[in-house]
Amino acid sequence: MRHGKHTFKVGRTGSHRRAMLVNMLKSLIETGRIQTTVVKAKELRRHADKMITLAKKNTLAAKRNAIAALRVTFNPLTSKEARQAKKGDTTSYSKDRLVIDKLFGELREKFATRNGGYTRIIRTGDRIGDNAPTCYIEYL
Repeated sequence: MRHGKHTFKVGRTGSHRRAMLVNMLKSLIETGRIQTTVVKAKELRRHADKMITLAKKNTLAAKRNAIAALRVTFNPLTSKEARQAKKGDTTSYSKDRLVIDKLFGELREKFATRNGGYTRIIRTGDRIGDNAPTCYIEYL
């Protein structure tokens, strides 16, 4: 029997599904709000709340777990990029580094006193073309 087994398949292979969720999660952390379908948003909410919980712990292990969950690749900086970063210019960084910095900086401080429920889903109606129910998912 399958009682209590939660699956999120949406007609994709496992690797495609994981990649899609990671990309959506990075976009959500980076921008604070994304538009998607309701089914994807409900699944994304589970992962987004876990990322905030990891950020609130603010330990090295939590940071490594978040990096692994977001599939962040930390390539070493070139000497030119290191000089720019030392001056405060982070435009040469990959987006992944900025996502981790935002998660463990701005978002951690924002939700420090909150005990859960970090995201909100706002339904916007049906999409033209395939009539899929769409929504915005955002951090509070």
